Amino acid sequence: MDTTQLLKGVLDLAVLAVLRDADGYGYDIVRRLRAAGLDEVGDASVYGTLRRLFQSGALTTYVEASEEGPHRKYYAINKAGRARLELSTKVWNDFAGTMQNLLIGDAA
Repeated sequence: MDTTQLLKGVLDLAVLAVLRDADGYGYDIVRRLRAAGLDEVGDASVYGTLRRLFQSGALTTYVEASEEGPHRKYYAINKAGRARLELSTKVWNDFAGTMQNLLIGDAA
């Protein structure tokens, strides 16, 4: 099964989850998503998601100097982002539970 379509639907949730415990810059977030098992996540998709989440008010940004090159733009989840993460987690859990019931044959 091609997971790229599934990933598009949950990338906002995945990015918010990655930022829940620690701020990160773009490539760091990509790396953390891949390390979590989302191997097919594309750099451009994550950067677009970060811009969209920032513009919607779920993230804040700040810039820090880097010893290895140009300054890095860090993203941090804020109160609105945490509320969105909480709601999206509930929606995901409900949906995943419904799918699990369908797949094991317990659908009503």
